[in-house]
Amino acid sequence: MGAVVEALLARVQAARTGLAAAVEAEDPYAVAVAQDELDDAVRLARRHGLDVKVSGVGEE
Repeated sequence: MGAVVEALLARVQAARTGLAAAVEAEDPYAVAVAQDELDDAVRLARRHGLDVKVSGVGEE
């Protein structure tokens, strides 16, 4: 796996972790920011041909 692919997948995973933490903290602003970061990370990964699943707020 290339460095770019690893970096993109790590960004998606970090965004998911950040979103989970924001939801756990019950911080609506942090949830919105984290969801935007996840959406952006997934969009960028998909643009580079990676098939990543989106699991945002209330989704599994």
